[in-house]
Amino acid sequence: MDPLLELLRARGFRRGHFVLSSGKESDFFIDCKPAVLLAEGHALVGRALLERIGDALGPVSGVAGVELGGCPLASAVACTSWSHGKGVDAVYIRKATKSHGTKKMLEGADHLSAGARLAIVEDTVTTGGSTLRAARAVEEAGFEVAGVIAVVDRLEGGADAIREAGYSFSALYDRSDFMGDG
Repeated sequence: MDPLLELLRARGFRRGHFVLSSGKESDFFIDCKPAVLLAEGHALVGRALLERIGDALGPVSGVAGVELGGCPLASAVACTSWSHGKGVDAVYIRKATKSHGTKKMLEGADHLSAGARLAIVEDTVTTGGSTLRAARAVEEAGFEVAGVIAVVDRLEGGADAIREAGYSFSALYDRSDFMGDG
């Protein structure tokens, strides 16, 4: 039994008619936030993502979460890394540059050195569009994208788009873990 998967199934998976952020229509929806924002979910996803980042990407200076679903993931990884003596800091990637204050696109990256390797984390990937915009923002800020790790790959072309753009991609789970059609 995988406690994170069970929590995601119980708290974040629904069947019905949904319009996704990509504009695509779907007969199922996976919203990781109701599961990962629980204390248990935060601990489970932080551990799972930190392990996958280490296995798939090697050492990184930070973990960058794509607004909004990726932000708690980045924080969970940062917290878990600290408790394991690694200290991988969280960075949040906005969908658009702030129109006020410092007008930052990335939050939490000020202390990182130019060229620092960042892992990008996403909750779900469908087409890969938001992930690719986030990767460009990370690179435009002077950092290297070590790769992308998603909690769920919906298996709708996003992984291929991310890989075709030159980034490594890995997911903890995919559509078949929820739909049973794999």
